[in-house]
Amino acid sequence: MYLFNKYIKYNLEGENVEIIISNNANKPIYEQITSQIKAMIMSGELQPGESIPSMRALAKSIHVSVITVQKAYEDLQRDGFIDTTVGRGSFVAAQNKELYQEEQQRIAEEHLQAAAEIGRTSNIPLERLTKILALFYEDAE
Repeated sequence: MYLFNKYIKYNLEGENVEIIISNNANKPIYEQITSQIKAMIMSGELQPGESIPSMRALAKSIHVSVITVQKAYEDLQRDGFIDTTVGRGSFVAAQNKELYQEEQQRIAEEHLQAAAEIGRTSNIPLERLTKILALFYEDAE
């Protein structure tokens, strides 16, 4: 089996917006698209009101199914990152950064809950788990 990464730059209104699709990633392709567009919105690379590629155009440029891009756009719209209007296209929504932070905190809490369960069942002291978390957190800075 041959695994590879596709590195695609999609030109958006004169700006190069990079969408990176990895076929050997642990995430489905639609989630890779969703997370990258969310990150571009949160960083300010994509501004509120700015149009994003049509589903067909993006699917064609990164060589994936329109259904894959549609799933990503549905998730982005559900989470309040984009607004889609039939006949007009999709645009970056006026975004509440607190909503995104809340979503990320929920994901972190799920991982921490799993770590706590492993710690409890393996008799790993809470202090040790706390130190490990602090090391990971500080190491990323």
